[in-house]
Amino acid sequence: MSFIEHLEELRKRIIRCLIFILVFSIAAYFFSDRIIDFIARPVEQLFFMDPTEAFAIRIKMSIIVGIILSVPVIFYHLWQFVVPGLFVKEIKLVIPVVISSTIFFLIGACFCFFLVLPLGIKFLLGFGTEKLSPMIKISSYVSFVSYMTLAFGAVFELPVISYFLGRIGLIGPQTLVKGRKYAIVGILILASFLTPPDLFSQIMLAGPLYILYEVSIVVLKVTQKKKKDEEFS
Repeated sequence: MSFIEHLEELRKRIIRCLIFILVFSIAAYFFSDRIIDFIARPVEQLFFMDPTEAFAIRIKMSIIVGIILSVPVIFYHLWQFVVPGLFVKEIKLVIPVVISSTIFFLIGACFCFFLVLPLGIKFLLGFGTEKLSPMIKISSYVSFVSYMTLAFGAVFELPVISYFLGRIGLIGPQTLVKGRKYAIVGILILASFLTPPDLFSQIMLAGPLYILYEVSIVVLKVTQKKKKDEEFS
């Protein structure tokens, strides 16, 4: 495929993903009341400050849910876009990688929503006093929850990406072992970009991300051993 043909292929796949996101977002809008009540469980009360904010937040929340529900489709089209540059044995990995990517994304999102967020919100609201009480805007709260959930879902893809890159021979466990000290700095920088500007959120993302980095090393060692066994068999 020429460069223009690659761009046309990318455009088609982006449009297909957007169609799925739109459909799921419209469906999610009809349940927006329940969704907002569900995500607002860690706090007692949320407020909107202008007449359009409550409606706008329903639209935003519906789109975010639409993106999350479309994750399998997005991963499928992402890997299908990569397929033309792969060998036959590597193409067979696409479906397992798509399934694994979806599972790891959902694990990361659930880990954030059900564990990190309740602890984080409790910690942050604990700085209030009798005269300093929280009045949390719905837009700020939804943005905080969304960024954290999507960020955790994204970084939990690290073992899957490492496995795929290891299978096609682009990286090995030695690469990650040698780059560990640089990775720690990179993880801290990445966590500061992906989370709201508070130390607690950054640490809560950086910790699991470093653990996933070490898990990726183990995954690459297993992948490397498996490739050698396949070559000798």
